[in-house]
Amino acid sequence: MSTTLQINPVVTLEGELRGPSDKSLTHRSYMFAAIANGESVVRQPLRGEDCESTLRCMGQLGLRHEWLSPSEVRLIPPTEWRQPNTHLDCGNSGTTMRLLSGLLASRELDCTLIGDASLSRRPMKRIGEPLRLMGAVFEGDTPPIRIVGRHLKAIDYRCPVASAQIKSCCLLAGLRASGVTTVTEPSLSRDHTERMLRAMGAHVVRSGENPEPDPLGTTSSKIAHLSPSVAIHPTHALNPFEFTVPADISSAAFFIVAAAILQNARLTLLDLSVNPTRTGIFDVLEQARVPFEIGNYRDELGEPVADAVVGWARDLQPFTIEGSLVPRLIDEIPVLAVLATQCAGTCIIRDARELRVKESDRIELVADGLRRMGAIVETFEDGMAISGPTALRAATIEANGDHRIAMAFAIAGLIADGTTTIHGAETIATSYPTFESDLMRLSIV
Repeated sequence: MSTTLQINPVVTLEGELRGPSDKSLTHRSYMFAAIANGESVVRQPLRGEDCESTLRCMGQLGLRHEWLSPSEVRLIPPTEWRQPNTHLDCGNSGTTMRLLSGLLASRELDCTLIGDASLSRRPMKRIGEPLRLMGAVFEGDTPPIRIVGRHLKAIDYRCPVASAQIKSCCLLAGLRASGVTTVTEPSLSRDHTERMLRAMGAHVVRSGENPEPDPLGTTSSKIAHLSPSVAIHPTHALNPFEFTVPADISSAAFFIVAAAILQNARLTLLDLSVNPTRTGIFDVLEQARVPFEIGNYRDELGEPVADAVVGWARDLQPFTIEGSLVPRLIDEIPVLAVLATQCAGTCIIRDARELRVKESDRIELVADGLRRMGAIVETFEDGMAISGPTALRAATIEANGDHRIAMAFAIAGLIADGTTTIHGAETIATSYPTFESDLMRLSIV
């Protein structure tokens, strides 16, 4: 049932936030537990709809789970994956469909994967091509897709775009292929799969680097040495794990931007995932001269975790997002576009064509919504230019089934004149079930 979210302007934002757990890491923890050689325990997984889709699909394939508490689950892998007796419903989750396809490709199963109306429009040919080259049967350029697993051969695959989902699909298929599978991207995408598999004992090596690089770091300078080429050797025995899922930086981004644009705001973010392939937002904050600090670093299953403090920027400067920075913040671009409306000058976003095939055409929806609120926006095939600063006015926004569109315009509504109305706000539950309550708790009106 469609729901409406109404947002009124607030004075500022203040407090501590341990946001929802990382969606990407929750997906992977459920899938990787199903290929471990013993029981795993995951603490604080994201209980959003997308991750629940992954858990249901893995259950159909034989993974058993037991909730030890509302925030802790024991995962028991099957001795052999079983043939599901119905379609695997991935809901709205492209991550579920694309990563699971890589795992299914090497198993003697015949599976059809389906999704909701939004997912059914998203391109799957991009994973079908490498899986067919490896020897799997793959049918469907968009969902539903059918996969018949086979004995796979290793390939050296060059991704046409920087995509963690394509890369992960190939690497997961390569776990049971004959030979070393190598994936090369135009630029480095998020590397959760590589880190987690390595921590579980898989032989994963990035070209030209020490196989055990320093896992900590946040800015582009910290990942400059990382090659966009990674190889995985066949690995049939992966260690089980205990994993506390850190907070999702893509979800925290909405509140980071709110803190940057609301006068005298100050926000402390706890247990934040700061994988350097995901922290492009901090590069943008540096460009825009938003004050922030990151500290208290630690490690969870190869993933760096830290706390951060972000505050209001009195004079926001324009920023540019392009090239290798794009895959490090692709999901944050809708809310960073809101930040751009408050910068003194023109912000440029290019090389982000991938936004047009997300849950929606995010380039057009962001541009249309910001124009409704009074912003000056020029769109390109691969991005947009936003001129500011602009005093935003309230508008009515259609989320169009896209959770990040809904939340981005909720943040815009905090500084708009009047009441901003967002239709289709139920989609927020796919990644951030407590978004509205967190926003109310941290806002000072």
